[in-house]
Amino acid sequence: MRMRGDVQALAIATGMAGSGVLHLVRPQTYDWMIPPELGPARPWVTGSGVAELATAALLAVPATRRAGGWAAVAVLVGVLPAHLQTLRVLRGAKLAAAVARIPFQLPMLQAALRVARPR
Repeated sequence: MRMRGDVQALAIATGMAGSGVLHLVRPQTYDWMIPPELGPARPWVTGSGVAELATAALLAVPATRRAGGWAAVAVLVGVLPAHLQTLRVLRGAKLAAAVARIPFQLPMLQAALRVARPR
């Protein structure tokens, strides 16, 4: 069971690291996803990119993996407003793609919880 948790942790870390780098290198890709009610987008995009990179680092190291699992849960829950914003602004096929993407949050949250609470 330990090996499965390690694989899940490293898979989540890889995704978070890639997304975190993209947030920092091409923040304009994400700016539109920040609900205007939260204020200027760029600090949110930069902050979430840093949070994803920090989470990836925690997940990559066995000694901090459980903390990384909880950090991943927090990041995944924290980006829900961005997912809701996509539903507010997108139309047509792009809206359908955004709607189709949202259910994938649940298995990612479940995987993060398995890392955070290993058996």
